[in-house]
Amino acid sequence: MDIPKALKPFLDEDGRLTAWPAKHSKKRIAVEYLASKIERGERFTESEINYILKLNHTFGDHATLRRELYVHGYLNRTTDGRSYWRTEK
Repeated sequence: MDIPKALKPFLDEDGRLTAWPAKHSKKRIAVEYLASKIERGERFTESEINYILKLNHTFGDHATLRRELYVHGYLNRTTDGRSYWRTEK
């Protein structure tokens, strides 16, 4: 995924999010960016999703990022939360 211009101020030199945008439009771009880091067609445990998210941000709130991916429809899970997967959007 090419990095959108609006997201660049929120990324460090390694492409990790350094802050969560306040504006909804920029949050949406950030969620899409994070979703691109999760492989389609694979199942993940919550720990594995957390690990992927931790690798891609620096502000220490993987739970919020996981929730945002779910709320925006980029990530789905089983009802017991044991298995996660990237959805087709």
